[in-house]
Amino acid sequence: MRHGLFVTSALAAVAAVTFGSLVSCGGPPASSTPPVPTREQGLAAWGTINTVLQHPRCRNCHPSGDAPLQGDDSRPHVMNVQRGPEGEGRIGEQCTACHGPANPPASYGEHTPPGEAKPWHMPPPDMKMVIVGMAPGPLCEQVKDPSRNGHKDMKALREHWDDPLVTWGWNPGLGRAPVPIPHDQLVAAFETWSAAGAPCPQ
Repeated sequence: MRHGLFVTSALAAVAAVTFGSLVSCGGPPASSTPPVPTREQGLAAWGTINTVLQHPRCRNCHPSGDAPLQGDDSRPHVMNVQRGPEGEGRIGEQCTACHGPANPPASYGEHTPPGEAKPWHMPPPDMKMVIVGMAPGPLCEQVKDPSRNGHKDMKALREHWDDPLVTWGWNPGLGRAPVPIPHDQLVAAFETWSAAGAPCPQ
């Protein structure tokens, strides 16, 4: 009988210590795995992504035709510039003829061709990745379709947001409006959309 009382008392003491430790630490340890975003949260995140994609800094190089657009009003590019066989302009009129490796100094004034650390270009003609004129739903489906997005899975799409030609949109040089949604907010929205299963609006 005494032995049974001793065991019971010992278990009670262990339970008390364990409970006391949990209370002192604020309760049971929280799960390290974040909750999976809901479809509604994913669709809201896509709304942020869509807003960025439809900004002139993105849409100007993703028209429905073969002439790039320019300016904050997305007007056709001057001098009859065309996409070309690789997306880098036609022979004798390549994008890099005017667009250098970096934005020119502000002292050059407005309306000087911008540049970035990698060759300026449009998507190739066999995979145009059109943004202009695309409704949110079809654009969403296109973005996540490897057969239409440059053969990118979700990991590659996430890395694409850090491509210098993309991040240029937040530093486009004098006289051009940058993308208004902060880059880190866009990345967070993309990760939420991806984690939610990349839902698309109907």
